[in-house]
Amino acid sequence: MTTDLTMLAWTAGITMLMWLPYIIAHIMNVGMMPALTYQADDEALPGWAARAKKAHYNAVENLAPFAGLVIVAQLAGAANAATAAAAIAYFWARVAHYVLYVSGVPFGRTLSFTVGWLAMVCIFWQIVT
Repeated sequence: MTTDLTMLAWTAGITMLMWLPYIIAHIMNVGMMPALTYQADDEALPGWAARAKKAHYNAVENLAPFAGLVIVAQLAGAANAATAAAAIAYFWARVAHYVLYVSGVPFGRTLSFTVGWLAMVCIFWQIVT
């Protein structure tokens, strides 16, 4: 498997796990039964857990274009060292985005998001040129 596809798999894998912290926080906050029976859906999450939920949604939203670009690059024969490096950068930018967003580090979320976006631009550029 190529580096690009490996990083896509790892990115999908971490995205699949990002919901766990905020769901556990919700259960700890309101109890198992209210959480599982939707009785406590309107209860506020702790600040860090609310940020985790937003970071997870952002990761899901960005997984689709990243996956599309990686797959098109593979199918078009445009995958190369630049797309591999961009895929690695994207993965680590998404990890950093989650950690920095949940932690509430000023400017961290924006900077890490921008790195991930630029990585996708790099892959796109390799496809279209």
